[in-house]
Amino acid sequence: MSWLKLYLFALLALSSSAWAAGEINAADVSWMMVATTLVLFMTIPGIALFYAGMVRKKNVLSVVMQSFAICCAVTIVWYAVGYSLAFSGGNWFIGNFDNVFLKNIQIDTMHGSIPEMLFMMFQMTFAILTPALMCGAFAERIKFSALFLFMILWSLFCYAPVCHWVWADEGWLFKAGALDYAGGTVVHINAGVAGLIACIYLGKRIGYGKEVMAPHNLVLALTGACFLWIGWFGFNGGSGLAADSRSVMAIVVSQIAAAAAALTWMICEYIVNKRFTVLGAISGAVAGLVAITPASGFVTPAASLFIGCCGGLVCYFGATRLKYKLGYDDSLDAFGVHGVGGIVGALLTGVFASDMITGETMKPVAEQLWIQFESVIATFIYAAVVTYILLKIVDLLIGLRVSAEEERVGLDLSLHGERLE
Repeated sequence: MSWLKLYLFALLALSSSAWAAGEINAADVSWMMVATTLVLFMTIPGIALFYAGMVRKKNVLSVVMQSFAICCAVTIVWYAVGYSLAFSGGNWFIGNFDNVFLKNIQIDTMHGSIPEMLFMMFQMTFAILTPALMCGAFAERIKFSALFLFMILWSLFCYAPVCHWVWADEGWLFKAGALDYAGGTVVHINAGVAGLIACIYLGKRIGYGKEVMAPHNLVLALTGACFLWIGWFGFNGGSGLAADSRSVMAIVVSQIAAAAAALTWMICEYIVNKRFTVLGAISGAVAGLVAITPASGFVTPAASLFIGCCGGLVCYFGATRLKYKLGYDDSLDAFGVHGVGGIVGALLTGVFASDMITGETMKPVAEQLWIQFESVIATFIYAAVVTYILLKIVDLLIGLRVSAEEERVGLDLSLHGERLE
C-alpha cells in the first residue's frame, strides 16, 4: 500500500508540474474549439442572414457576399500579419512581426492551457466578425471592390492596434486596467464608429427619407438574429479561454441581458407606436448582447439584467431617433446598436464589475469608470480618424460609391450579375 501511495503522489507531482509548464487541458481545448466554431457561425451565416433580411430585395446577395468575402480576406490577413500585430510583443501601441505567417508558433506551442494555434483561431473569428458588423452602416451603396480593399486595410490599421491596446499584455489600455471581457471596445465600438464615419462619408442612399426602404424578409433577419444569439455564447463564454465556472456565468448573463433588452425595446415600441414588431424584438436582443459583451466575465446576473435593460433602452433611441436627428443614413443601425450599445456596456462594466465573479479585488467604482471612459474615448477617436483616412485613400484609388444607376438597379445585378427571383 505504501508503494501505491508513493506512486500516486509521484503522479500528482508530475501532473502539477506539467500544469505549471502549460500542458494541454482537454476540457479547455474542447470548449474553445466549440466556442471558435460558434463565433465563426456569427458571421457566416449569422450576420449574413441578419443583414440580408433587412435590406431591400435588390441588394440581398450583395450583403451576403460582403460577409462571406470578409471572412475569406480577413482569414488570410490575420494568418499573414494581423495576429502578429495584435498579440506578439511589440510596444504600447502595436505588436511586432515575430509571428507573421504564424512563424515561431508550433503545433505544441501553448497559450495557457490551450495550443496557441487555437487561441489564434479563436481571435481570428473576432477579427472576421468586426468588419462584417460594420457593413450594416453603409449597406446598399458601396462598390464591392472598394469594400474589399477597405476592409483589408481597416483590419490591419484599425482592428489590430485596438485589439493590441486592450487584450495584449503590452497594450496601454490593458496595463491601465481597462475591462473588456469579450469585445465591447475592440469589436462593437470599433466597428460601430467606423460604420458611422463610413456612412457619413458615402452619403445617404438615393431616395432616403422619401422612398420606402423597409426590410424585404424579416424571417431571414430573425433567423440571422437567432444564429447571432446562439453564437454569442461562444463569443462571450469562450473569452475566458477555459471551461470553468466563469465561462458558465458569462453565458448566463448573456442570455439574461439579451432577453431583457429585447423586452425593453418592445416596450419602448409599444409606448411610442402602439405595436410590437419583429424587427424591434431582434434589434433589442442584439443590443442586449452587445451591451453585456464587455461585462460578461465580470458581472452578476442581477447586474446583467440592468445592463440589458439599459442597452435596449439607449439603443432604441440610438436607432430610431439619433440618426434622424443628426441626419446620417446608418442603413441597418450598425452604429445605433453596436456603437451605442458598446459604449453603454463598456461604461456599465466599470460600475458593476464584481470581485465575486473575477476572484480579484476590483478598483473603486469611480476609478474603474474613469478608465472605462478613457478606453471608450480612445477607441472612438482612433477608429473615427483611421477610418476616415482609409476611406479617403480607397476613394482616391478606385472610388467608393456605385453610380446612381447601379444603385437604382440594385447591387445584386449591377455588381454581381445575379438576383433573387
